[in-house]
Amino acid sequence: MVFPKRLGWIPGAVAIALLIWFTFSTFGADRPIGASTAIAYMGAWLFDLQNGEYGKKIANPGAWEVIFLMGVLLGGFLTSVFITKTFKFRILPPLWKKHKNSSSASRLFWSFIGGFMVVFGARLAGGCTSGHFLSGASQTAISGLIFGGVVIVVLIVTGRLFYKNL
Repeated sequence: MVFPKRLGWIPGAVAIALLIWFTFSTFGADRPIGASTAIAYMGAWLFDLQNGEYGKKIANPGAWEVIFLMGVLLGGFLTSVFITKTFKFRILPPLWKKHKNSSSASRLFWSFIGGFMVVFGARLAGGCTSGHFLSGASQTAISGLIFGGVVIVVLIVTGRLFYKNL
């Protein structure tokens, strides 16, 4: 069977929706989609803080989210290696090189800053981006839909500011 290197966005959206529906109606029916609690869970595990009040509170969702994230990582890797055959490990993506610079240090620095801001903001808000957007919006929660709309607007504005000449 030959798979196309890229799916169009409509077939891709339908495929993702079906996969999410199947996955969360069978394996994760009582669990939200999320990621940031996995970071807190792994931090508690690394620093032996699982028996603290917060460590006990996040034990079940954190463990689930670690498995969820490992599945995302493995699924993306297997898809890029065996289906689309596009896997490449690189620090400098072509878009970054074309519009920003050829410095790996710059790329790593801005990636860290961006990632830190997302995780800090998500934890400050008591949730995470994927939890608010994917779980909330898929359940048609007003807060999830508002959050998703705000994320899209901020994404467009930030992209325009960061990649000025795009």
